[in-house]
Amino acid sequence: MISLNQAALTALRPAMIVLAVAIGTGPASANAILSVPVTLGPKGTISTVRHSCSDGTDLSVQYINGAANTLALIPLKGEDLIFVNVVAGSGARYVSGARTWWTKGDKATLSDETGKAKPITCAAKGATTFQ
Repeated sequence: MISLNQAALTALRPAMIVLAVAIGTGPASANAILSVPVTLGPKGTISTVRHSCSDGTDLSVQYINGAANTLALIPLKGEDLIFVNVVAGSGARYVSGARTWWTKGDKATLSDETGKAKPITCAAKGATTFQ
């Protein structure tokens, strides 16, 4: 899980934040790491928002709002998934594979576009933002 405190963020401000994702396509690559640089930029932010969801779970979602990329890191079923911001008519919509995380104000919905799971509604409980 990617987690930065304020001191780490201040130290990384002039540099780039690097997302690391393990790739598990077979025994030979089980320990492979893919790093994707994300430039935070002078106006970029990293924030963590805690959500209480209708299925009884609590989600701690990290938002990275960089110069050219906006991401949401969401822990689901033991995995940290990277959601990418896409065009939305209202609010902010992020996708990761068949999953969609759609926020508007302090409400959010997590849905599975394949229909294999019912949508989950969540309410923000608090946020911490670093600039």
